[in-house]
Amino acid sequence: MSDSSYKLTTSSRRKPVSRRQQVRPVKKNGQNQAQAIQKVQPGRAKVNPNGMTRVPVVKKRVVTSTAKSVTASNLKGTIPPFNPQTVKVKSVRVGKKPLSRRTIVARKTRLKPMARNILYALRLLIVGVGLGAIVGTALSVLDPTTRLNPISTTNNPTTNSSQTQQAQSPGNASGLVLSQEISTLRTSIQSLAAASPNLTPGVFIADLDTGSYVDFNGGAMFSAASTIKIPILVAFFQDVDAGKIRLDETIASTKTTIATGSGDIQYKPVGTSYSALEIATKMITISDNTATNMLIERLGGIEVLNQRFRSWGLNTTVIRNPLPDIEGTNTATPKELAHLIAVVTKGNLVSMQSRDRILDIMRRTVKDNLLPAGLSDGATIAHKTGEIGAILADVGLVDLPTGKRYIAAVMIQRPRNDASAEKLISSISRAAYQQFSQGGITPSNIPNNTAPMNPISNPVTTPSLTNPNTNLIPQTSYQSPIGNPIPNSFGNSIPPSNFYQSPVVNPQYTYPYQR
Repeated sequence: MSDSSYKLTTSSRRKPVSRRQQVRPVKKNGQNQAQAIQKVQPGRAKVNPNGMTRVPVVKKRVVTSTAKSVTASNLKGTIPPFNPQTVKVKSVRVGKKPLSRRTIVARKTRLKPMARNILYALRLLIVGVGLGAIVGTALSVLDPTTRLNPISTTNNPTTNSSQTQQAQSPGNASGLVLSQEISTLRTSIQSLAAASPNLTPGVFIADLDTGSYVDFNGGAMFSAASTIKIPILVAFFQDVDAGKIRLDETIASTKTTIATGSGDIQYKPVGTSYSALEIATKMITISDNTATNMLIERLGGIEVLNQRFRSWGLNTTVIRNPLPDIEGTNTATPKELAHLIAVVTKGNLVSMQSRDRILDIMRRTVKDNLLPAGLSDGATIAHKTGEIGAILADVGLVDLPTGKRYIAAVMIQRPRNDASAEKLISSISRAAYQQFSQGGITPSNIPNNTAPMNPISNPVTTPSLTNPNTNLIPQTSYQSPIGNPIPNSFGNSIPPSNFYQSPVVNPQYTYPYQR
């Protein structure tokens, strides 16, 4: 083939190469191989025989056709054979999908609505019982009234459980076990009461050794006056034993604790500090009302103390107002106060050391014209008096030179500031002293067969009085006082009972301290 068969093309622009192969027409001469285009090196030019210079065309890619000649007859109705070498197979990687887990649905038992309600109530009951047991255990551990005397528990470790039960109530066997009533002494007291028809006494006297007693209207509820300071003193030393209060800690007076009536703290400037032991001593010895209010506030308040009294078994001993309580809203019974002193004397509720401190303070009571007036030389008494216009009272523990010990609690309702009540209390004390010291001698000026001229009525409630001429069945345990306590809604403006006479707002005391 000659060079003249090439056609020169002048092109300065590169034509895009089509990716699709084009089928070139086949020449008639049957030539089945396409002419290849020669690569021309840049910078070189070739001259053809005609004398014309060829312009070099630079092609970066030369596509050669290797396809066989295809005739028009071959294109009709035929499909070119499959050549796997000319077909590019694209492999696709397919990730394996995790097989779905088969969820097994558990068959849940369905309860009927009634069964579900019963089950729910049963669960609440179990939870409530468990919480109640936990709270009850915690309260029993933290309650200071259940603490045992450290001295007695060390010496007698086998009696811990019994002492714990004994310390919870003053009416149990650990305080005072009653045997039989002393009929001769009861007759004497009835005769003394008959001689003063304008007075209504409540008397409870008991022998600590034998349990013999006299209960003459002792379960009746009276205005406590300053005898309410006895259980306050016991509660104070309970907290001393529990470590809640130190005897040497200082307590300052405030405007809310200053009280009129007896005592000398009221005359000191507000904010004056005293030791706790000094305040407790003033509360009893000179019956200081301000000191009493300071201790009530320090011990947690009125309601806390009332709860403490109830835990001891005192159902009618209630504080309703701070001192001086001229209206007489604070209440107690002779029997409850006597049993409280008996429990403290036995070494329960407080430690033996605190017991000795309590009795020592009560022996220093300044006012001595009531129960002490009926005693002879050699006898000692630890007592606390109480006095407002309508009430005169004295409660104490008497120690005789012979070693005999007995408790006397006398509370008398009277006309306003009637001085005959003082004489009646000293006469009852003298009769009791003669009974226990000389074998039951009755006062010579009072005949034994004298019947009371007036029925003894209860100041607040109406107890059933026993016929003094009949024999009484001995009591073996403490009985609850007759009647119900005054409701807690009892206000200052309401008198304690219709039987009381209206008290004076500022009673005239014949003694420099409240009694």
